[in-house]
Amino acid sequence: MAQFVGVAEAKRRFSELLDRVGAGERIVIARRGKPAVALVPPGEELTQVPRSAPAGFAAIAGALADWDELDEVVREAYAARGKAKDRPAPILD
Repeated sequence: MAQFVGVAEAKRRFSELLDRVGAGERIVIARRGKPAVALVPPGEELTQVPRSAPAGFAAIAGALADWDELDEVVREAYAARGKAKDRPAPILD
């Protein structure tokens, strides 16, 4: 059976609670009387946390790193931009 602890008490006694969970106890931290989070001993399913796929700019950068034709595509894009009439294209070094 899990022990319920309020958020303020959990903050004050966090280190102690971690020791108790490490010894096998389960502790539920409640916010305004409702369960918010559970501290449970790590099991096999928790020790191997699945990694999510990269998201955001890092995912794009990683995908571009494997694109062999990237330099050529960028040059073509800049060349096409140079032909545009609405604004000048940037100068590549």
